[in-house]
Amino acid sequence: MRQNDHVQPISHPVPYYAQWESPELVADIIAGTVEAEDDPRWEQSGAPDPAEYAFWSWRACGMACLRMALDHWWGVAPPIVRLARESTDAGGYVRHPDGRLDGLIHAPFAAYVRSRWGLYADARSPLPAEELPGHLAAGRLAMISVHPSIRTLEPAPPRAGGHLVLAVGADDEGLLVHNPSGFAGESQQHARVPWADLGRFYAGRGILLGPPQLERGE
Repeated sequence: MRQNDHVQPISHPVPYYAQWESPELVADIIAGTVEAEDDPRWEQSGAPDPAEYAFWSWRACGMACLRMALDHWWGVAPPIVRLARESTDAGGYVRHPDGRLDGLIHAPFAAYVRSRWGLYADARSPLPAEELPGHLAAGRLAMISVHPSIRTLEPAPPRAGGHLVLAVGADDEGLLVHNPSGFAGESQQHARVPWADLGRFYAGRGILLGPPQLERGE
């Protein structure tokens, strides 16, 4: 954002979901003091076993964002591993035999969201930060690519991008995000990222999401 730009305050009442089933355990799982396999709610993910849950939980930031958007507009929150598998079938991820995972690949994922869920979805690269308030004011949400250390506003992240958060609001002070790997009580829901800080985390690309009527240009 440019200095002295005014942002009309907006905050969408979007339900929050972490990429792990127990949001209160996120800090411990990231720190390694609790294993993802030991999440007591792992079965709610739709995974067949704790190992499959753990595999996806570390990689499911985009699926958590989609889950939030689906609950916001459709009132449904499909299990996160089910969404991940559907996205893989649609080309949003490429899972290799050696365990590597490519993705989230934005364009095929956006096509999946449009065809499977009937929402407006548009992969944008670039997606300038200064355009985000306008999209939010128009009723959209934005899945944006940031470095995961945005959860603590790390002063010197090693790079931009690598993690997806859902932009749900904005004001003069900063962007409001739901962070799937944020810390409980600190940086999970409506976490404010000051405009002056956003640039060092944000890779300048993302996926705009909106209600179905936006697909028809209404």
